[in-house]
Amino acid sequence: MNKKVNKLSRRTLLKGIGFGAGAAALAACAVPAVTPAPTTAPAAEATAAPAAEATATPEPTTAPAATGTVEIVYWGFSGGLGKTEEKLIQMWNEKQSEVKVTAQVQGNYEETAQKLTAALAAQQGPDMVLLSDVWWFKFFRAKALMPLNDLIKEQNMDTADFVESLWNEGVRKDVQYWIPFARSTPLFYYNADMLEAAGLPVRGPETWDEMREWAPKLVKKEGDTMKVAAFAHPGAASYVAWLFQCVIRQFGGRYSDPDFNILITEPDSIRAGQFYQDTVNKEGWAIASQDATKDFVTGLAATAMLSTGALAGILRDAQFKVGTAFLPKERFFNCCTGGAGLAILSTTPMEKARAAIKYIDYATGSEGGTFWAQNTGYMPVRKSMATSESYKEFFEKVPQAKTAVEQLPLTEAQDSARVFIPGGDQIIGKGLERIMIGNEPVETVFAEVKAILEKEAEPVKQDIAAMG
Repeated sequence: MNKKVNKLSRRTLLKGIGFGAGAAALAACAVPAVTPAPTTAPAAEATAAPAAEATATPEPTTAPAATGTVEIVYWGFSGGLGKTEEKLIQMWNEKQSEVKVTAQVQGNYEETAQKLTAALAAQQGPDMVLLSDVWWFKFFRAKALMPLNDLIKEQNMDTADFVESLWNEGVRKDVQYWIPFARSTPLFYYNADMLEAAGLPVRGPETWDEMREWAPKLVKKEGDTMKVAAFAHPGAASYVAWLFQCVIRQFGGRYSDPDFNILITEPDSIRAGQFYQDTVNKEGWAIASQDATKDFVTGLAATAMLSTGALAGILRDAQFKVGTAFLPKERFFNCCTGGAGLAILSTTPMEKARAAIKYIDYATGSEGGTFWAQNTGYMPVRKSMATSESYKEFFEKVPQAKTAVEQLPLTEAQDSARVFIPGGDQIIGKGLERIMIGNEPVETVFAEVKAILEKEAEPVKQDIAAMG
């Protein structure tokens, strides 16, 4: 077995991943180059990551294929999703004998990324890894991800079958580095029993103004104690910045543009932040929750915006009829993509990279991908899956899952400030906690957030410029 790997400089790794002030704050919060082969996927959209190309050199793809079983080490999901992924991997390992996938759990997205940084700096680490939407680009900048086009071509993966908006987010200069797997969007979840009991339409609100009209009928208090809130906002550790990103756009604002111009202090952005603050502190119908999913499932909140990936767990645990809907509108409709994808490390020997792409093809394909999506709530990442007989039957049994698929054509890629600035998600999320929990002035907090984001964006912009 070929044991050679490509070395990755610790200095390059840490510089590319950007463990600067923003990433330090995140940790404190506990929370010759291969010539790519053409693929059938379209070029990246303008709202995707800034164009750049990695220069890490994997071993030539013309190396002889491995014989016998090749074992690959994979760092993936933890918790309940990890249990479902264990079953998926078991299905794969029992299905064939060429590739054995050994999963190792490192924790949540942030813990996995931090452990991966340390492992790669020590010339260790897995062969394949699950990276979230806010982490993969940092490892790409560090030249830690393998260009996948040659492997994709060799595997005959049907790239045209992937949902373009999901596939394109992992493309840089026509080269694929990150393949969609556990992809999600926010959904509006509602307790249908509570809406019906309150005499309200049993559906999601079409606008935030309509939600404001409904809210007093859903709130239940005993004195000053909130027994049932109309809505639950998550905290920074539960990615409130991901969800608010949709809301700020609905109000006509933005975190940033694709060129890292920070727009969070623009009037419509401030207006959206004021809305979030008012729902908790002035109007009083929403709560800033430590665990919005738990509060929704246990009936402490009548509604919430949560990930599609939470659907299976919510349907399993809720003791009431659960409904899902498109996100409410304000000036505009907006919903962003999210979730995680699969990558192969640039330090992975080519025989193992070949093995890894076989598993990725299965895990995102008709059998493995369908099992994963239907048992978690994540979206089917291939177009043929959503139109298959299996999914038609699934939607009849679980109509709540169809909302995400119907909403997907209306989604757009995320703002640079959240996904490409190191620690951007938590920088914004902590700011949102300050305005909701601390009731600090929105203008003051967002101005401070802007200053931090601008500082943390500079190394990213420099790296992108240097890459060409």
